[in-house]
Amino acid sequence: MYELKTLLPQFDIKLPTCMYNLKNVSLSAEPTTSTSSVSCDDTVSVAIRQDKIIQQLQGLKTQLGKIRAGLGICGKTVQHTTAFQNGRLKEVPLQDIVINGHPNFIPYALLALKNVWRDLYTVNVKTFTHSTMADIGPAAREFEAEMDKIPVNNALPNINVTLIWKNCEHTEMISSPTMYLPIYGEVNVIRYLGRVGPAEYRYEGSPLCNEIDLVLDICYQLLRCSTHKAQVAMVRLLDKRLKQQYFGGSQMSVADIGVHSSLIRIPTITDKDLTPALLAWRKRAKLVTQI
Repeated sequence: MYELKTLLPQFDIKLPTCMYNLKNVSLSAEPTTSTSSVSCDDTVSVAIRQDKIIQQLQGLKTQLGKIRAGLGICGKTVQHTTAFQNGRLKEVPLQDIVINGHPNFIPYALLALKNVWRDLYTVNVKTFTHSTMADIGPAAREFEAEMDKIPVNNALPNINVTLIWKNCEHTEMISSPTMYLPIYGEVNVIRYLGRVGPAEYRYEGSPLCNEIDLVLDICYQLLRCSTHKAQVAMVRLLDKRLKQQYFGGSQMSVADIGVHSSLIRIPTITDKDLTPALLAWRKRAKLVTQI
């Protein structure tokens, strides 16, 4: 046959030194039983070294604990979301958030969540007025007063919320302390708080996850209806989704918070626009949210 020249030169490959060296049993000329013996011995050696490293790490952890105690540093770690109970989401540290809202579109969901979660989780809301607002009006001032009435329990897990009354078109939330990453719409703010709030209200791992998201989507559309006829049509869709005592089943969920807040924000929707089922639901929701 024809002899071809070598196109690729020979390279000396340098193996990394940061890993354990195992004998190449595939090139061994020893019988099969000997090869198995060599491989087994190497595996045992690696396991022994691993156990030794784990013991050293445990000792280091103990030393750091003593140093922490000596310095008087609190042993609590940064507050995290729970991945297992949160739809297996990646755990991330909770940051303080900023919400910009117009006094004409008061985010009543914050008041409802603070009431509903008072024994489980603390939503610590502080309000400020931006220079673009000359006067926030009586409704916003009443909202602030009701918010201040709810006690803050610092012993519970909490998230700090800064609500700024501002001349803005949509309610927007900024969740990143280092860059401007807004989340638009009160419904999406509810979704975020539902993900980081108490485990009882995290719905992404629930069988009713899609149903709750659908109800929140209807609320989003309801708040953007430009005519009363369109608003009533959205209310009828909500009535079809109310299949049990609450929109999230037999217990209140963030979907109920979203619907309750949306109906309060639209004064043109009166009792005559609500079905008997929705009227009965609103009474139950009002007893829980107290708004």
